[in-house]
Amino acid sequence: MAKITVEEKDHILLVGLNRPEKMNAVDPDMYLEIAAALGKLHHENNLRCGVLFAHGDHFTSGIDMIKWVDIFSGGTYPNLPETSCDPLGFDRDKLLGKPLVMAVQGICYTIGIELMLAADIRVASANTRFGQIEVKRGIYPVGGATVRLPLEVGWGDAMRYLLTGDELTAEEAYRIGLIQEIVEPGKELEKAVAIAETISDQAPLGIQATLRSARITRFEGPQKAIDRLLPDLKPIMKSEDALEGVQSFIEKRKANFKGR
Repeated sequence: MAKITVEEKDHILLVGLNRPEKMNAVDPDMYLEIAAALGKLHHENNLRCGVLFAHGDHFTSGIDMIKWVDIFSGGTYPNLPETSCDPLGFDRDKLLGKPLVMAVQGICYTIGIELMLAADIRVASANTRFGQIEVKRGIYPVGGATVRLPLEVGWGDAMRYLLTGDELTAEEAYRIGLIQEIVEPGKELEKAVAIAETISDQAPLGIQATLRSARITRFEGPQKAIDRLLPDLKPIMKSEDALEGVQSFIEKRKANFKGR
């Protein structure tokens, strides 16, 4: 059985963790399969947004530690094929260039949180339990939590959970800004897909440019992003979608964007 599922729904790519019998523990094979699916989302023009979710009662119990020992001891993550995208967003040459919405439920530990921090919008079931518990296992987070969690939620709230390994409820995760939506159990995927559909209805070139600009701010600082605003808008202004956007405004109708 495949360790993930991949399904296209109109302009959305649904990627599902599929080891429910192992509480969706992420092993190196699953990591590579996620990377390949994100690469498909990135490269195929008809796909405009992705949703990462999990089959079963739990999003993930974390990494399948035994299977990662040799890799971590070697000091590197698995090599990604040229067409894949980095699930954790470390490799600037393999960044996913399209939005990713996540839907989580049940237990969401370690790499589950780090995948969330590499994504763009996060939806959680009210029954979700979050935990960055590496310090309880003799190691520390190496999937981005020590870097991104303080940026996302502030130093004090980040340290409160990174240094103790304590669990967060969905309500606490929402309070500190780790998630953007809480829904009743069983509705998390539906809500994430609805958000992805709204994103997919917008102009793809504009969405991708927005994502790039925000990332420049994060990676290189606000002034770098400001310097790129008008230069990066210039080619978009020549696109069919820009013309359609103006025309739809004049005609007071919903725009029909093509991504070109």
